[in-house]
Amino acid sequence: MDHRIVAVSNHPEFAPVVATWLIEAFENPNSRTVEEMTALILAPPVGPEETFVLLDRDRPVGTASLAHKDLETRPDLTPWLAGVFVQPAFRGRGYATTLVRRVEAFASVASAPALWLYTWTAEPLYARLGWQRVSLEMDPKRGREVVLMTRRLPSGYQASDFDH
Repeated sequence: MDHRIVAVSNHPEFAPVVATWLIEAFENPNSRTVEEMTALILAPPVGPEETFVLLDRDRPVGTASLAHKDLETRPDLTPWLAGVFVQPAFRGRGYATTLVRRVEAFASVASAPALWLYTWTAEPLYARLGWQRVSLEMDPKRGREVVLMTRRLPSGYQASDFDH
């Protein structure tokens, strides 16, 4: 196997790389610095939270997180699959699916019955993975409509199924 997933809590050296990806892929250009985003990634968790990094031959190429909150207009929903990103040169290898499944497993072990996410580009990917569209929501941070999705989590994951 040429890839593996590690938790940033165990490998904080990857936090600045993840911060850069998240800013480039999801943030407004001047909203946060890499240092500010790195600090958020490394902040003590609120409930079960974790950021994962997928390594291809020990090179970080993708990330996904379990977050306590994500869409500011829906503070009533928790926890969230957030920040799913794979570098363009590494797409098409199933890495996004692998990252999503790792976050789902982590959330399941933490006794979360379901996860939430929002997307404006990847609804077909999540639908193939068993996620259901709930509604369209306005994301005021981005000034656009996004698709809110949820997934009931399967039971049966064990903490020993993966490294934390």
